[in-house]
Amino acid sequence: MSSDIAKRNAAEAALALVQPDMILGLGTGSTAAIFVTLLGERVKAGLKIICTPTSEATDRLARSLGVRIVSPDELSSIDLTIDGADEFDPALNLIKGGGAALLREKIIAEASDRMVVITDASKEVATLGKFPLPVEVNPFASELTRRRIHLRLEAAGLATASSSWRMATRESLLHTDGGHLILDISCGAIPDPARLAALLDDVPGVVEHGLFIGYASEVLVGEADGVRRVLPAG
Repeated sequence: MSSDIAKRNAAEAALALVQPDMILGLGTGSTAAIFVTLLGERVKAGLKIICTPTSEATDRLARSLGVRIVSPDELSSIDLTIDGADEFDPALNLIKGGGAALLREKIIAEASDRMVVITDASKEVATLGKFPLPVEVNPFASELTRRRIHLRLEAAGLATASSSWRMATRESLLHTDGGHLILDISCGAIPDPARLAALLDDVPGVVEHGLFIGYASEVLVGEADGVRRVLPAG
């Protein structure tokens, strides 16, 4: 229950950043869903805003609440994106993708003037890597791509990292909204996220990875009695 309260406090603080006539990117995940629900209440009360979603699930939720949704293809830029994270470190490097929407989330984040992350204190870490790193992979030659990924992990000093394909059920692989697979990599710790991100970017077959380096401008950490604002260290 305290986690739910913390997430709601973070979502409410993010809602205060929303101004009329903004173009807003809507994230994916449990905390982002709380934000979208609160945004729907503001829209019902008269707020005029245009939103673009990072997943089919967010699209359905926002539309059900009367939020005006447009395709990102209709936009040239986005004023503000509000999204969650699975982990963040003192530099505000993120791991995202627990909701299997990392590709669309990164597309929207990159096009945004500002990205604000909403989360609770359980996602704050000194070093990324406790949460398995999601990597979105094209289904073609996926096992070959997986082996190539592990070569890059070795180059990054993560030779002991293990990986597994994310499952939708016990028998079937999960497919993202774009039809890709998710490879979850258990690293334990990622001492140099920027280097690993660059190495993964170089693997054909890797559609996207869940390391968000330099995207977040701040993190709003919900707590039981309020919100703590975290800016990048240094």
